Amino acid sequence: MTNDLFQYIILGLTYLGLGLGYFPGLRMNRATIAFVGAACLVGFGSFSLKEAWEAIDAGTIVFLLSIMIVNAYLTSAGFFQLALNILLRYTRSPFGLLTALTFVSGFLSALFLNDTIALIFTPLTLALALVLELNPIPYLLALAGATDIGSVATLNGNPQNILIASFSEISYLEFTQALAPVAVVGLLVQLGWLWYLYPEIRSLKPILDRPHIRRRRILKPVLYKSLIITGGMLIAFLLGAPLAESALVASGLLLITRRLKPQKILPAVEWDLLLMFSGLFVLTNGVKNLKFLQSFTVLTDSNAGLLSVTVVLSNLISNVPAVLLLQPLIPQNSDREWLLLAAGSTLAGNMTLLGSVANMIVAEAAAKQGYRLSFWEHLRFGLPLSLVTLGIAYIWLQQ
Repeated sequence: MTNDLFQYIILGLTYLGLGLGYFPGLRMNRATIAFVGAACLVGFGSFSLKEAWEAIDAGTIVFLLSIMIVNAYLTSAGFFQLALNILLRYTRSPFGLLTALTFVSGFLSALFLNDTIALIFTPLTLALALVLELNPIPYLLALAGATDIGSVATLNGNPQNILIASFSEISYLEFTQALAPVAVVGLLVQLGWLWYLYPEIRSLKPILDRPHIRRRRILKPVLYKSLIITGGMLIAFLLGAPLAESALVASGLLLITRRLKPQKILPAVEWDLLLMFSGLFVLTNGVKNLKFLQSFTVLTDSNAGLLSVTVVLSNLISNVPAVLLLQPLIPQNSDREWLLLAAGSTLAGNMTLLGSVANMIVAEAAAKQGYRLSFWEHLRFGLPLSLVTLGIAYIWLQQ
């Protein structure tokens, strides 16, 4: 059996596992599947360990790690809990709550990683729906959809956009100016679609009882420090400072503290996501060596073709591997193509329950508390929403 055939088998099995999220009978997730696939490529001599190490994009890993540390400090300080408490001061009706949840979670997902918002807001949303005696399903769908749609607006909104930040020459401000309108219109479309699907949430009548949900303690000194440093980081992004370096400085400043032990912050970092990214970089290097991507060149020659391939691959193997596979086919200075790749890989995540990590986080967290968000329930909501928002993004980016 030739070495190339070994590589095809390893890559085929690995991407199959990435698409499924597991291997039947084995205790593996996407992070371990990507790592094992990369290890097999090195082990079978596809390339050396040094070449595998050099394939990992340091800027992406540093940027992602730094953003996770910033998010961990904001979480520990109680920022996200405070945001939800403020939301509750201004709305009491079922539709008002849905509207506020949609736009607050979408806005926060644009500033921070969407997975973080999904992870933190799901139990809070469930607790709120329980106290107010509301059906939690439309609110969970609103949260899952808004975290995906909102995150399309910025280069640090989700992991695939962080990859695009490293590979392209597009600036933070240019990216936001191009895709923020898509995010805003997409959130409005989502709100209207949920209003149509769930008549029980249309009421504008205030719920008189003040909701009492368990609140975590707000650490004011940590909160003030985190907000100042995070604000400085976001301003640096807007001014065109290097993203990875700016985030690294911000996370380093936050780690200088007398109040929070490292044991509280570092476990909050999604190390499995960093491991998956590293493995995927090595796998992508293996794909490049086989010149397998040449078969996609014809399909990605047009904007419509690129968007279509991105959507299909994002739902087959997940959005981050899709971006890594398609990245070599896009010229570094082709801003429109990078924007299409970002919009396609992100908005396609709403198509099915398995389309994005944020969807699965919401579904799994809800299941732990006894609420089932089924595949078909999500498909009824997500498939039309995804098709419409993808169409909006395509039309907008042609201008």
